Amino acid sequence: MAQGGADIIDIGAASSHPDAQAVAPDLEIARLAAVIPALKQTGLPFSIDSFALQVQRWALEQGVHYLNDIHGFPDPALHPELAASPVKLIVMHAVQERGVAVRTEVPSVEIFDRVTRFFDERIAMLQKAGVARDQLILDPGMGQFLGTDPENSLILLRRLPELKARYGLPVLVSVSRKGFLRQLVGRPAAESGAGRLHGETLAAEMFAHRQGADYIRTHAPSPLADALKVLKALKKPVNPRQ
Repeated sequence: MAQGGADIIDIGAASSHPDAQAVAPDLEIARLAAVIPALKQTGLPFSIDSFALQVQRWALEQGVHYLNDIHGFPDPALHPELAASPVKLIVMHAVQERGVAVRTEVPSVEIFDRVTRFFDERIAMLQKAGVARDQLILDPGMGQFLGTDPENSLILLRRLPELKARYGLPVLVSVSRKGFLRQLVGRPAAESGAGRLHGETLAAEMFAHRQGADYIRTHAPSPLADALKVLKALKKPVNPRQ
């Protein structure tokens, strides 16, 4: 990933997929500890993705640059430690309050308001505990984290500029290989292998970039980095002599 153009490496040792099995915090830590030394050798900032309090505390001790929580750091017991650390916090919204993702129907007309209510409350709670506002990065969640209807994810992607304007904070988007994209193009889950290039993912990522996403969390940084380079070249002003 570093060689492919990633600016930050985000790793997690427990899946949050609806069909995932629970992983004990001790096992999460053991898995992460096995790779963090090599991760540090890349020289890139790194992020740990976990919603387990014990794992988050351990990550802070490792000098992690970013903490990524699919529930947006709901436990007040951790907030003083977050406030005392320079770590950046990826505060993600999810329709489920705790645990892995669940398949929940959420009406499309409600989803944007649900996301903004969550951010209103969570940002206020973190700041009240002393967390600096400039530590925060917002992630509206995608796919099952917004409900079973693919339209919910499309709504949030279309309305990213509203989120940025409302909060004045950087926004992270993670659409890579999400099931809602497979539904849109009619691709079976069996065709979602790690080795294939997913055109639907790249299209959604480029749209998120156009909508102002500050961070894009992807499984395939190399194609995305190449696409962004081409887009930058295409945006150069036209020379009337050419």
